[in-house]
Amino acid sequence: MSFPDPIAVFRTEAAELLEQIEAGLLDLNVNLGDKDQVDAVFRGLHTLKGSGAMFGFDALAAFTHHCETAFDRVRKGEVPATQELVTAVLEAKDHMRALVDTPNGDHEATGEALLASLRAAVDGANNAGSSGPAKTAPGQNHFKIRFSLPQNAMANGTNPLPLLDELRELGECRIVADRSAIPSLDLLAPTDLYVSWEVELLTTQPRSAIDDVFIFVMDEMQLEVITVETSVAAKAPAKPEAPVTASQPAAAPQPVAAAPVVVLHAAAPAPIAATPVETKQNKASENVRVPAEKLDELMDRVGELVIAQSRLSQLAGGSGDLQLRAVSEDVERLSGELRDTMMVLRMVPVAHLFSRFRRLVHDLSHETGKTIELVTEGESTEVDKSVIERLADPLVHLVRNSCDHGLETPEERLAAGKSQAGHILLSARQQAGEVIITIKDDGRGINRDRVRAKAESSGLIPPNASLTDQELYQLIFQPGFSTAQTVTNLSGRGVGMDVVKRTIDALRGTINVASHPGEGSEISLAIPLTLAIIDGLLVRVGDGRYVIPLSAVEECLELSIEEDMRSRGRSFISLRDSLVPFLRLRDLFRTGTKPDPFQKVVVISTGSERVGLVVDQIIGDHQTVIKGMSKLHHDVATFSGATILGDGDVALILDVGHLVAEGQQQEAHLRAAG
Repeated sequence: MSFPDPIAVFRTEAAELLEQIEAGLLDLNVNLGDKDQVDAVFRGLHTLKGSGAMFGFDALAAFTHHCETAFDRVRKGEVPATQELVTAVLEAKDHMRALVDTPNGDHEATGEALLASLRAAVDGANNAGSSGPAKTAPGQNHFKIRFSLPQNAMANGTNPLPLLDELRELGECRIVADRSAIPSLDLLAPTDLYVSWEVELLTTQPRSAIDDVFIFVMDEMQLEVITVETSVAAKAPAKPEAPVTASQPAAAPQPVAAAPVVVLHAAAPAPIAATPVETKQNKASENVRVPAEKLDELMDRVGELVIAQSRLSQLAGGSGDLQLRAVSEDVERLSGELRDTMMVLRMVPVAHLFSRFRRLVHDLSHETGKTIELVTEGESTEVDKSVIERLADPLVHLVRNSCDHGLETPEERLAAGKSQAGHILLSARQQAGEVIITIKDDGRGINRDRVRAKAESSGLIPPNASLTDQELYQLIFQPGFSTAQTVTNLSGRGVGMDVVKRTIDALRGTINVASHPGEGSEISLAIPLTLAIIDGLLVRVGDGRYVIPLSAVEECLELSIEEDMRSRGRSFISLRDSLVPFLRLRDLFRTGTKPDPFQKVVVISTGSERVGLVVDQIIGDHQTVIKGMSKLHHDVATFSGATILGDGDVALILDVGHLVAEGQQQEAHLRAAG
């Protein structure tokens, strides 16, 4: 059995902590007075520093300590939170990521520059917050602390020594270790912790500073904090003698009611209930961290199982053995359930993807001098993780393009009667077997005349060519196409939208663009939910078999020879008082075979567009394991992939989006011809 690399585990957890810190900073930037976000950022920095030191990332721990100290001052009310401080810590967060990824790199100069910016931000906040009357220094407080950690604390990665060091930093203290619980050598487990501690602390810090030391282990430990009377507190702490027992009285204990721990009275200490700890441990045990490559490997095995099940079903169907058919049905049911479970495991919410763009919009707002607000909708929409990973770059280009080209400057917006702040909407929703991701802004919109002029000058279209708005807007995705008059460090070189087009095509998706001058633009990406296994409709055209994604199928109709002859030259079928164009796949694929006497029309759709596909036979539903096309067939747009059938033959998977577009184009040409 192989155990995970501790450093790899730390890097994964550090990445999650950095994401939490960034989210907290961005939320704080919206409301600088939000104390909950200040506490959340402080806890994230504190955990990252402690974990980094425990795993040997000393440079990370030392650098993070400065940011933690800055937010500790904000938390205590010594300095106010400012946008400059938030920006400085955001930049420092990027440096922390570099220290996690390459701890042995040359980061000293960058770190010093960032710390200088951090000190300037803190000093500026301190000057801004010092205009009021000066606060009087708090008096000294005298605390007696008794604490013990869970027996498995060391095995779980909690080192008590840094906790004691943090207590020493609070003021003058004396520490005594209680070793009475250490068993005999034959019963001692080297990974267990048997020692508890008693600390007498004289400090100017409040009681909450002690809670902060134990903030991340508080739910799993026993902690007793006694406040000694003020008259006693004025003296230096006496050296404690033997470990204090539970029956010994303490001098006027004053538990703090608002503290997030159970404070025990020395006269009659009550043990901390184990229920909350057990509940937390039970919840933690419900989640298991699995590397993504393990899921990919499992998905491949499930795919092979589905293919084997398809072959078994075909053999059983041609056999008269009832027991074989029963086993085949059981295997088909179980493999289907396993496939569905596996697909759920691979699905992740788009919130993980959308969260990246808050920071991007924040930085672009500063770079462009525009006031930009990002709104997200449908974050709970789930997509296959492989799709999420490949969508990141296209969305970055689209959001950058909206910020730089789409939205106007504050002065231009006010002159146009708009609000000073520009808005970008990033939304996701499911539609049949696709997820629709929309990027919408309320900017100036796409200049249709400028796009046409650029396309004509580049030779993409002939002069005065008749194009619909959608056909014209699709030209912006051509390589090197840009209507920007100046090139900036954000955009204007005509490469970003080309990346969007190529990536969405590779995902078998489609792009729809809508724009209204002065009102803004909307770009919608229609992407398949998964690239692994789908439910398909197996059909025959000529001698070949093909798969149509079942999520795109609306209905199936019969096309008689008479109707087929009447529709020659028009290729329309009347469907509930509406005309639907259809494509004869036999002609499209040039099979050279005669049509069957009773052909079928499979009506498919993407969005609001529909088209019929004429096939010779509908064989039935088929669990389709998607295999990629070879490089030789990369440019064949009609097919999106292939699958292996139960008899070993290969069936091509039809690209629904391409066929619907071709059918609609055929309809437009026929209508134009009269």
